[in-house]
Amino acid sequence: MSELVAENLHLWRGEQHVLRGIGFALSRGQCLQIMGANGSGKTTLLRALCGLVPLEEGEVRWRGEIVSRSPHSFHTALGYLGHDNGLKPDLTALENLRFATQLRRRAAAAEVAAALERTGVPECSGLLLRRLSAGQRRRVALARILLTEAPLWVLDEPASNLDPRGQSLVTELLAAHVARGGMAIVATHQPLGLVAPQLVAMALQ
Repeated sequence: MSELVAENLHLWRGEQHVLRGIGFALSRGQCLQIMGANGSGKTTLLRALCGLVPLEEGEVRWRGEIVSRSPHSFHTALGYLGHDNGLKPDLTALENLRFATQLRRRAAAAEVAAALERTGVPECSGLLLRRLSAGQRRRVALARILLTEAPLWVLDEPASNLDPRGQSLVTELLAAHVARGGMAIVATHQPLGLVAPQLVAMALQ
């Protein structure tokens, strides 16, 4: 049974018809990879799914409920990572993760430390975000996604600013998330290390 269903999604940006009748269905243990040229609407689609920009036609359903009518249950199940890492530059990596996690749930200090270890930046724990490299900040942002324990990840170019080892980390994290029955929607042209039926591909024109 599909957990997330999008039907006939339309959105205009001025006179430009960005999303043209987009639809898909996603079940547990699946990842939807969205591809397309620059300006094709990948980021817009992700932001629309998360409720950050309003759709003009169509609907999104989460576990049978129309998201626009009951957004809370959907948003509590969502872990979103956009082009911006969603981190505060004047807090340390540890403070950022504690703050972000407390908005969702209680997490022990050992959990936060383990997330930084898993994403390869334990040494950054006590450093201010503004002192970290772009790749290190992205790894801290990935740790934030892990700590949400959200069943649905929505990731916009998650390997941005990462070196080859960091790109491999993204595929490892996705594979583990999907193997646990999680779901993901990822806008990227990078290989994700998944195959059908776990991987569903969509190309925007």
